[in-house]
Amino acid sequence: MTTTSGQQTTWLTQEAYDRLSAELEEAKGPRRADIVAKIEAARDEGDLKENGGYHAAKDEQGKLEARIRQLTDLLRNAKVGEAPPDDGIAEPGMVVEVRYEDGDVERFLIGSREDSASDLPIYSANSPLGLALTGHKVGDTVSYTLPNGSSMTVELLSAEPYSG
Repeated sequence: MTTTSGQQTTWLTQEAYDRLSAELEEAKGPRRADIVAKIEAARDEGDLKENGGYHAAKDEQGKLEARIRQLTDLLRNAKVGEAPPDDGIAEPGMVVEVRYEDGDVERFLIGSREDSASDLPIYSANSPLGLALTGHKVGDTVSYTLPNGSSMTVELLSAEPYSG
């Protein structure tokens, strides 16, 4: 599912949205301020070339800023708690059940890996399997390419909206 600007829309439960929003606020406020203080303290120690504390704090700052950007983008494009229609078509926000070629059956939520509110395994809508299933209806058989380059076929047995 994409927005008109081409950004990927991510389906999240309300709990996940709230948790990620709180993480973003913490990262932008207290955590960012703590790292800036560490950098300033390390800078005051003198020679920056051999200052391990300074380099560690700068590395931590880079990781935090990347996480802030990731969360900002994710939350800006999130579709929160709005379950898709119960039409038997696989899409983000749906709990699907598939049968693999070897007969194994798996049930999982197509959603964001950031959404840990579910006890079900979560497959990203952007994963090879998530992409292959999206838009297909119950009874369809779809093939997709695994990360190792081989092909896998699954049958979509059920697709129902996630209800939490």
